[in-house]
Amino acid sequence: MFRISQYMRELACAEAQGRYPEAVRAARPGASRGPVGPVVIWNLIRRCNLTCKHCYALSADHDYAGELSTREVFDVMDDLAAFRVPVLILSGGEPLMRPDLFEIAARARAMGFYVGLSTNGTLIDEAMADRVAGAGFDYVGISLDGLRDTHDRFRRLPGAFDRSLAAVRHLRAREVKVGLRFTMTAMNAHDLPALLDLMRAERAGKFYFSHLNYAGRGNIHRARDARFSATREALDLLFERAWSAAQQGLDEEYVTGNNDADGPWLLQWTAARMPHWTAPLRERLVAWGGNASGVNVANIDNLGQVHPDTMWWHHNLGSVRERPFSAIWQDTRDPLMAGLKARPRAVGGRCARCVHFDICGGNTRVRAQQVTGDPWAEDPGCYLDDDEIAGAREGEVAGEGEAPRAAGRAPATGAAHPSAGALHA
Repeated sequence: MFRISQYMRELACAEAQGRYPEAVRAARPGASRGPVGPVVIWNLIRRCNLTCKHCYALSADHDYAGELSTREVFDVMDDLAAFRVPVLILSGGEPLMRPDLFEIAARARAMGFYVGLSTNGTLIDEAMADRVAGAGFDYVGISLDGLRDTHDRFRRLPGAFDRSLAAVRHLRAREVKVGLRFTMTAMNAHDLPALLDLMRAERAGKFYFSHLNYAGRGNIHRARDARFSATREALDLLFERAWSAAQQGLDEEYVTGNNDADGPWLLQWTAARMPHWTAPLRERLVAWGGNASGVNVANIDNLGQVHPDTMWWHHNLGSVRERPFSAIWQDTRDPLMAGLKARPRAVGGRCARCVHFDICGGNTRVRAQQVTGDPWAEDPGCYLDDDEIAGAREGEVAGEGEAPRAAGRAPATGAAHPSAGALHA
């Protein structure tokens, strides 16, 4: 996840004080990237009441056999806590369709996890909003794919937009921290400005912009992915909104996911407007390090299979029914995990030559694997042009020194078997 607002607040502070905050600049690439355990996105259930066009799992509204029991979930949670996992994002399918969701959430809260809920929102009426509020979720993310017509077409349910927007209002009325989630494609990019206006009007505290990743139904529709020019325009809009919010001191969060080229693009945006802060910002972005799949973000599916992130459902690392998550996560005998945990990652093509490699870390590997069959090929979703990755503007955006070069190649994973998953709503 790329936290735009965090960097914009740092820039706003630097502009106001005439210097970049020293405590912020103290971070270095060699420093630890957080706790031992990763953030875990947990698809507790595959069943969903919707069949969204960009679902990475092809979920449907029926029960699926073999899902983890409540007792099994609790046992996994004990291991996650011992492994110092800081965050659990409870997802699906539609997690509100799992009967023991609130029991799981209550135990997670009692154990000290930061607990998020990722939902499509259509099941949150006033009574359900009372239950969600009472559960004490730290954050609830609700997906909107555009305004009414666009959203209902994506969700394949007339009235879905009105029900999801009502959920936002119900939760806000109960002082639940709620945010909007938006996955952009060529079919809904036109609604982004209006959604950002809606976010502010409804006082949603967070806007999560997800680039389309090539998995599940997202893989089926990759030919309709937003063109790179539209992606750049969308990021510029998000940056301007976040910069304005930072200057005004508004309590709004803008974040992106699934394309780590967003870091270099922010550097270029800053170089054009505040070139005097480019060098310290670059330090911060290098310390961030880009893509964290297989390192600081993990996924457990409804059957207990562990994956490097939610978009790798076709690649199983192991089952929590057979081995603890902590053991699976640290095991680098799997070639994919060995490659993801390598620093630097052994990537090829444009990514290996990119002057921003030390910022994005080679970007999202699953797109390369889906398109070429090789997870270490260049990322086909990178929207930076050849001049930008070659450092033609290096004096403006890259700072001094050379980016790391990928040395050697990790072996490609074997043929992935189709695997069912569920929408991280």
